[in-house]
Amino acid sequence: MLTILTGATLLSLFHALIPSHWLPVLAIGKQEGWSKGRILGVTLLAGSAHVLSTVALGLVLAALGGALAEKAEMFTHWIAPAMLTALGVFYIYQHYRHHHFHLQRNNMPWGVVVSLAVAMFFSPCLEIEGYFLTAGQYGWPFVWLVALVYGVVTIAGMLLWVRLALGGLQRLDWHAVEHYAGLITGLTLVASGVGLILWH
Repeated sequence: MLTILTGATLLSLFHALIPSHWLPVLAIGKQEGWSKGRILGVTLLAGSAHVLSTVALGLVLAALGGALAEKAEMFTHWIAPAMLTALGVFYIYQHYRHHHFHLQRNNMPWGVVVSLAVAMFFSPCLEIEGYFLTAGQYGWPFVWLVALVYGVVTIAGMLLWVRLALGGLQRLDWHAVEHYAGLITGLTLVASGVGLILWH
């Protein structure tokens, strides 16, 4: 359980760092002349929409994982960790094929706040879903703990990065972070899967 929680926390921390999750809000807010408070408020709204859809999908997968664990002990010991590892290998493979994350800064029309929230809702974090699937075998209290950690860390991280960017951090080269997003995600998932196999 500790391996799952640690992996989910680390992935959530990194997830919040990915510029495509918060930089569009900052860019649009600057362009529209929003106050710092409004930029942070819109970031909170967009981040909450993103977390909501991710957790909703995660709960479905957790139920599936719990049902599988009850019927097949092999799921607990081998299949769930192997799925995390395979997902990690996929992200590493995609990284080396140069299918990494890219920023998209679009000039959005009126209704930008709703548009941002809807866009974030319909782009749930698929990387974390393997943790929900695996957490399902430990019961709903643990699933909700994973959801809470993911939600708090992701939203707090997005707000922190926007706040720092408003203070001048936007001058950093964020392309380097985006370029390695898939690799870091993949390595985190692989480490979690291997950890579950070794220390289950």
